[in-house]
Amino acid sequence: MLLSMVEAKVSVSERAATAMQLQGFEQWMVNQRGATRSTVVAYTPTLRRLLDAERGAAGPFSAASLRRFVTKHALLHGPSHARRVVTAMRSFLRYLVAQGECSADLIAAIPAIAAWRQASLPRYLHAPAVRRIIESCDRRTATGRRDYAILMLLSRLGLRGGEVATLDLCDIDWEQGTLRLCGKGRAEARLPLPQDVGDALLAYLERGRPAAEHSKVFLRSDAVPRPFVSSGMVSAIVARAIRRAGIVAPSYGAHLLRHSSAFEMLRQGSSLPAIAAVLRHRSISTTALYAKVDVGALDEIAQPWPKVTR
Repeated sequence: MLLSMVEAKVSVSERAATAMQLQGFEQWMVNQRGATRSTVVAYTPTLRRLLDAERGAAGPFSAASLRRFVTKHALLHGPSHARRVVTAMRSFLRYLVAQGECSADLIAAIPAIAAWRQASLPRYLHAPAVRRIIESCDRRTATGRRDYAILMLLSRLGLRGGEVATLDLCDIDWEQGTLRLCGKGRAEARLPLPQDVGDALLAYLERGRPAAEHSKVFLRSDAVPRPFVSSGMVSAIVARAIRRAGIVAPSYGAHLLRHSSAFEMLRQGSSLPAIAAVLRHRSISTTALYAKVDVGALDEIAQPWPKVTR
């Protein structure tokens, strides 16, 4: 009986230590690395398992234990999941290094997961399907006007789901007709606000958005209006609209409309640097991925298959 009570106290103590470490990591990532809270929350399950494996302390970390953890947890659900696990571990070790609790050499001990850039095609929809999805919103209702404005931002400006979720009322400059965005790594940008997107936003703000003290543009349709807590809620709105429109889509998240926006700009003749500027890509190589789906341009440069003569 006494032993079980001691074990329970140790367990509670370890859980408290783990919670404190994760809280410190979250604050460091947001304040020092410019990460969003939703990104850090996505890391939490992996880091909790990592800390549990090491009994909640940074001291026992070693190259061997980190590699064992990757082998056990990262490689069970495919390369995409494995890369997320490895990214979470490296971010957490950088935090421990900054706190003086870990050797920087351990970061290099985490094995890399093979990934071939531009090995896959971006998932997108053609313009008629995107229009069907947008028009599926019932703009006679407050929720429909909200969802319509969100889908317009995603499809016309190529916004990320997280950028829509965190959009603030003060980010809209009605006089200049611009939208201020704070993207990855706190990179700030201003985009022109097209007339149709501005009209959709104004319709929601005037005849859809509930009165609330929150400064975020988009609020949840709850009894007590609250801002979205993550980009996942924006993706859920996209998924519902896709199903409502009866579209069979290659994916059902907010990024599908971002990819579709890029493809449509490319189809209309926009250059890759112009598309990169709208999507706010840090590297043109990221935007170059969309060139692979421009079949018309590829047909012009494709060489005929050589004939075999006997």
